[in-house]
Amino acid sequence: MRVIFRRMRSATATFRSAVPKESTGYWADEMRWLAGQLGEARDLDVFIDEALGAVQGKLKLPGGEELLVLAESRRAETYEKVRSMLDGERYAQFKDGFSAWLTDSGWAVGEIDKKKRARLNSDIVPFARKALDKQERQVLSHGAHVDVNSASEMHQLRIECKKMRYAAEFFSPIFSGLDLFMGHMRGLQDLLGVMNDVAVMGALLEDLIAGSPNHEAAEYAGGVVGWRTREYYELLQSFDDRWNEFVQAKNPWWKKSAIIK
Repeated sequence: MRVIFRRMRSATATFRSAVPKESTGYWADEMRWLAGQLGEARDLDVFIDEALGAVQGKLKLPGGEELLVLAESRRAETYEKVRSMLDGERYAQFKDGFSAWLTDSGWAVGEIDKKKRARLNSDIVPFARKALDKQERQVLSHGAHVDVNSASEMHQLRIECKKMRYAAEFFSPIFSGLDLFMGHMRGLQDLLGVMNDVAVMGALLEDLIAGSPNHEAAEYAGGVVGWRTREYYELLQSFDDRWNEFVQAKNPWWKKSAIIK
């Protein structure tokens, strides 16, 4: 659900040159808030399924079961907050209002300047090509000279890669071959994803074990962070290869033969 909100917010940005922010701003703000309400639940899901799952049976330290109990207990509490939000008035208003906005083509209603109106009514193929070109340039710009030891620079590259993937998904009904093109970015995104999980995991674990007297759980938590950090640095050694694979990939959207009729 959180990913869906991200994709919809990314769509409003991708189509910004044709759809004014005045038309989408309210919905984008609401989706940002809703995604924020889901953030802790998502982080706990990833931690339990991927971080703890990845080291199960491999990390020879005590405290694994105790840490899992702490994480699952916190997730149960967090899920209750999510359910409360989903049963709340704000989400109900968003769900009904956004659905009506989509059904009634709300993005095309109201005052839109002539330039945006012309884009909105134009052929989707040239619009899509420009949008994909723009996002590809953003990825190349952030990645060409990125400092792999800078968490902030790598995080920004991760964001631009996600935007590229979302844009490719938006326009996949128009161009064939976009899935193959994005396949060349998969290794890069995997690396950046592990980096993000390690960054999130540190704060999450600190909060989880702060109120627990169980020292073994804390010891195991340190082991999990170390394991995932090692995994990230092993992947980082292949950054240049993963990056070059994407840079050398041929984008399909300028090929006439790739246009789906």
